Order: sequence, then structure tokens, then C-alpha cells
Amino acid sequence: MLTILINAYACSPNMGSEPGMAWNWCINLAQYCKLHIITEGEFRDKIETVLSSLPQGKNMHFYYNPVSEEIRKMCWNQGDWRFYKYYKKWQWETYLMAKDICQQNHINILHQLNMIGFREPGYLWKIPNIPFVWGPIGGLKQFPTAYLEGCGLKMKLFNHIKNIINIAQIKYDKRVNKAFNRADLLISSIPDSYKAIKKYKNLESIIIPETGCFDIQENIVKNFKDECLHIMWVGKFDFRKQLPLALQILKKTQNPKLHLDIYGTGNDKQVQEVHDLAEKLQLNQSVTWHGNQPNKVIIEAMKKAHIFLFTSISEDTSTVVLEAVSNQLPVVCFDTCGMGYVINEKVGRKITLSNPKQSINDFAKVLNELENDRNLLKEMAKNCKERQLELSWNRKAQQMIELYKQAIQQ
Repeated sequence: MLTILINAYACSPNMGSEPGMAWNWCINLAQYCKLHIITEGEFRDKIETVLSSLPQGKNMHFYYNPVSEEIRKMCWNQGDWRFYKYYKKWQWETYLMAKDICQQNHINILHQLNMIGFREPGYLWKIPNIPFVWGPIGGLKQFPTAYLEGCGLKMKLFNHIKNIINIAQIKYDKRVNKAFNRADLLISSIPDSYKAIKKYKNLESIIIPETGCFDIQENIVKNFKDECLHIMWVGKFDFRKQLPLALQILKKTQNPKLHLDIYGTGNDKQVQEVHDLAEKLQLNQSVTWHGNQPNKVIIEAMKKAHIFLFTSISEDTSTVVLEAVSNQLPVVCFDTCGMGYVINEKVGRKITLSNPKQSINDFAKVLNELENDRNLLKEMAKNCKERQLELSWNRKAQQMIELYKQAIQQ
């Protein structure tokens, strides 16, 4: 049985995003190999509460490198660049811990797992004579600037500068380049990452989305004959998620048989803006605001909903899209980022990135077509079962084990 040392800054059961991503990779890999996992200490209680109940828990050995509450707040406040100073320090301390673990245990593979952003590759690559795996690697997509139309100057500048910095860092950052060149295996989270690594580093990588589908065995029965189809939207009310676009899409359909259920929230300004827009568009009777809800509530809602509308324009692979597929909920999204990779014509419809006005028309047309063809929607929901298996966590783990073996044999 292989023994893997994993660097996973954010790791926790019963969560989405980066913590859930790392946790699901680890618990599925642990069915096939032994893991030594270094993580931050914020979720230690959650990890240790669950670990003893897992059959594969005996193959998972956790080491904690905690940071202060202040640093944790910076981490959760996406866009707070101060965090990277402390995160770099955390990675160095983790490297020192990893060296000790390697001296005390026979380690077959070093795996830099998360967080997936390419600009912080950690330091595991400095440990010699052990194959180094990095990925899934994300954060390499360029923001589609056409969708900055109508936003404030600050947001426009931020995204234009971020696009420039992304390219500069992958081309010139010394530590990033050392990690790329040292890696025996690179995993890209989405096609954009693969293309950027190939273009700027002339290196090959394997595309494996960073998140996966859950093994939901029950046969979920949805009533597509309902007079009203429920469209589900989930996310933060931040600019990337494009909730105002979703509201304008609903208005454009001019279809009283479509109802939009919105799960999530934002800051006071964001909440006020989208409520004002819904009122301006006279959508109050066609929209239900559910606010922030626990994951189990979201999952139950997915089992009853008819269409999942995902209007985000800049992500890697959103967990919520995989959750929709897992719950046999057809997805309508942009043909970009991770969702463009995991959603196909069997389980949803994808809209080409263009500009906001064109996108509103394209999405509205698709929603009206699906509302008019309920049998097609029903077929898509059934097809989700097959796609769920293709994108399952277990299948990803099996694929990774084979890649580990190949890295060892190089």
C-alpha cells in the first residue's frame, strides 16, 4: 500500500469549497493508500469527531499547523491580499514538518493538494528523492472582461490587474517555476489551467476537476409536470456569481411558469442591490429569497428543483454544480471554467461567453425551451446518474492512485 504525504491547508468534513474538497480527496484516497495529512488547525475538532467513525480512518494521520484567528479571517475574506504573507510562512513551517514526517516514515509520494491556487505551491518540492505531485491546480483562468460592463471602476481595475498579475506570476515567479519544474506529475483543475500550463511552461498536465460527485444511491423522482418549474440559484452575491444576470434572464423569459429560488446572501450593499433590481424588474412574485441555508437544506431543495441555473463567469470547479448533478438536477451554465468541463448535453445546456446582453438572450431562450419540453428535462435528470458516476469521488481517487504509481515508476 502506498504512503502519501499530503499538504492540505484547508480540510474539513461537512463543508464545501476548499475544506470540503481536500476532505473528500483524502477520505477517498485513504481507501487505497495510507495518508499523512498536514492541515491548518481550524477544523481539528470536526476532523477528529468524524475520523474515528470512518472505516478508512486508520489510514489517515493528521498533523496540525494552526494559525491565529486574525489570519483565518483574512483567509475567509477572499481578496484580502495580506493573507498570502502569512500563508507563505505557513507553507514553510509545513515543509519543515513534512521533512520530519519523511524522516520517520517511508513516504512514496509528496502531494501538494490545496489550496488549489497556482501562485502558492508550498515547499514540498524542496524535499529530494521523493516524487512530487502538484494539483489540482487552479486560478489560471482569465476573467472575461466583457462582463465588467456597468460595474464600478474599482471592480474593473481589480480584474484587469488580476489578469495581468496571473500571467506575470506563472511566467516569472521563481518559486512557482521551481515547483512546476520539480513536479513529477501536474494535475489541472480545468481546461483553462491545462492550456495556461502548456502555453507558459510547455508542460503537460492531467485534467481532473478538484471536486467530485457524491454517491447518492436513491432514485430521486422529480415532477416535471408541475405547472411551475422551479429554477434554483445558489451562491454568494458577489460579482463573479452574476446574480443580477440571473434576474435579468428570468425577466427576459417572460414566462410565468418559471420561478427562481435564490439561496445565499452577500453584504448589506449587495443584498440591497439585487432586491432593488428584482423590484425594478417586477419579479417579486417570481422570486423567492431563501437566504443562507445549511448544506443539507440546499441538498433537499435540489432534490425537488427542476433546473439549476449557474451564472458564474469565473470559477474553477464549483462544488455546488457537482452537488446538482449528484441530485439529478439538470444544469444551465456558461461554457467556461470547471462547469464547462463537467456539464455536457446529456445533463444540461451551456451558454457561450459573449457579453451580458447576448447572454441574457441566450439563457432565456434555453430556459423557455426546457420549460416547453418537459420530457427533455426529465431525460436530463435521468442522465445525471451516469454523469455522477463518471465524476464520482471514488473514481477520482482510483485515477489518482494509478497516477501516483506512474509518478513512482518515472
